[in-house]
Amino acid sequence: MGKLHFACDYQEGAYPSILKRLEETNYDHTPGYGTDEITASAKERIRNACDAPLAEVEFLVGGTQTNAVVIDSLLKSYQGVITADTGHISVHEAGAIEFCGHKVLTLPSSEGKITAEQIDSFASAYENDGNRDHMVMPGMIYLSQPTELGTLYSLEELAAISRVSHAHGLKLYIDGARLAYALASSENTVSLKDLAKLCDVFYIGGTKCGALFGEAVVIPDPSLIPHFFTIIKQHGALLAKGRILGIQFDELFRDDLYRKIGASAVRQADQIRQVLNESGYRQMLINPTNQIFVSLENSRMKKLSEQLEFSFWEQSDENHTVIRLVTSWATKQEDTDQLIQILKSL
Repeated sequence: MGKLHFACDYQEGAYPSILKRLEETNYDHTPGYGTDEITASAKERIRNACDAPLAEVEFLVGGTQTNAVVIDSLLKSYQGVITADTGHISVHEAGAIEFCGHKVLTLPSSEGKITAEQIDSFASAYENDGNRDHMVMPGMIYLSQPTELGTLYSLEELAAISRVSHAHGLKLYIDGARLAYALASSENTVSLKDLAKLCDVFYIGGTKCGALFGEAVVIPDPSLIPHFFTIIKQHGALLAKGRILGIQFDELFRDDLYRKIGASAVRQADQIRQVLNESGYRQMLINPTNQIFVSLENSRMKKLSEQLEFSFWEQSDENHTVIRLVTSWATKQEDTDQLIQILKSL
């Protein structure tokens, strides 16, 4: 028996109906750059799901690319973006935002989240600083749902952040790379419609949520970023064979598929969390989505690595390491059952 794979949620290909649709349309002749009828259908499905009939919807290939293009589009040259110190743009994007010329302004987080009060205090401190003209001006807020640690912002928390951000003239942007797993969580209180009402821009992740690749950027007020399509092209991020992105999201937003495949991953993760709790493992934190963070003695981790592919997260001390286990839309029950047996016997 080979190793089990629980290292991340984009190791597999794509949901079967996507592959089927790609094959069915393989020899079709369509215009490029997402100007085809299938992509138009995908955009309309997303607008309907978000209850945002006027929204601009554009498809990009990956998460870091999407964050870099959106953030650079929203900010002036002298502005930076506020995020949690654990935020993806701060820790796992190799300085992509700084490469575009914008400073990432981090705030201390609690379980991956920042608060409206923190943002208000930070923005007020800048506004009241006599030297502010020599400093980086905060211009927007970056959150992710779920957070980098798999936790969720509640509707109340998000609404408070939205109010504060707009009171200070800041744009609110949400990274939804794993949004399917948030929407499917039993603890979630934030819908796509809520995101469209509270955010200036957000994106719906496909790469980690059943697509071969791709993210759907939603701009509820299309006048916010004039010529966004051209800006995407300017950043080298416009896919010539755009219909391949359109097909994937046309399938993901057919018959509630996006939420359904997220629910499958969350169910598998819940089973693993339950066994970890029952077997006395120490989890770094408990979250309600598809990521699991476990602290292991290094010798125990080495033994586990003989049977399981997982992600290194951080070295907690010289004898312990936090690893990450991740379920996905493609996680099979038999693989989860095998993992559970390994964890019980370790």
